[in-house]
Amino acid sequence: MLFGDAGFPTPEAVLKASPERLRSAGLSRPKASYILGIAEKVVDGHIPTLDECDRMTDVEILERLTSIKGVGRWTAEMLLIFNLGRPDVLPVHDLGVRRGFQFAYRKRKLPEPEQLARYGVRWAPHRTAAAWYLWRAADLLDGEGW
Repeated sequence: MLFGDAGFPTPEAVLKASPERLRSAGLSRPKASYILGIAEKVVDGHIPTLDECDRMTDVEILERLTSIKGVGRWTAEMLLIFNLGRPDVLPVHDLGVRRGFQFAYRKRKLPEPEQLARYGVRWAPHRTAAAWYLWRAADLLDGEGW
């Protein structure tokens, strides 16, 4: 194990690791660099704590996190949904959500993210639940069934 059996490594422990050591775990050079950069942002307070996130809007969290090199909108939206339990997030760039919409609404073409965002306004303030259903619909396309 890269950091031993101590559980999830602290940002300080990550910062002590060399890029080469991180690469030994199978990370590409850019990903190793991104992880070190994220650890630096945690230590310097740029990444909000969970308590701070409770006082922030989804937009504020998205802006803060996506300002970090290596953290994209999809990653930040998954954090909002799965870690913070935010109820009104529709990840319109997610292929599964787009495919699920195409299937559920019998569209010939995959919707563009902008089209899906416009349609998704009607699901507010429960767009996260809509995303779950769209992911499940996409599973039908992949043969997983209900």
